Amino acid sequence: MKLKQEVLKTINTPQTRRRLMDALGCTEFTIARYIQRKSDNLTKAAALKVIRKVTGLPDNEILEE
Repeated sequence: MKLKQEVLKTINTPQTRRRLMDALGCTEFTIARYIQRKSDNLTKAAALKVIRKVTGLPDNEILEE
């Protein structure tokens, strides 16, 4: 599973990167790298919870099929 491109753009803000950093237990640099490389780590349950809250979107609009 991968995140849609428009979702990656939406979450690529310092505030959201910090929230993801706390959820995944890694550095902000790592989160920025995950976004740049469209990493599957952004589809972990903890990350998706943050992404849903930030974007207000359901999973079918967040994830590519």
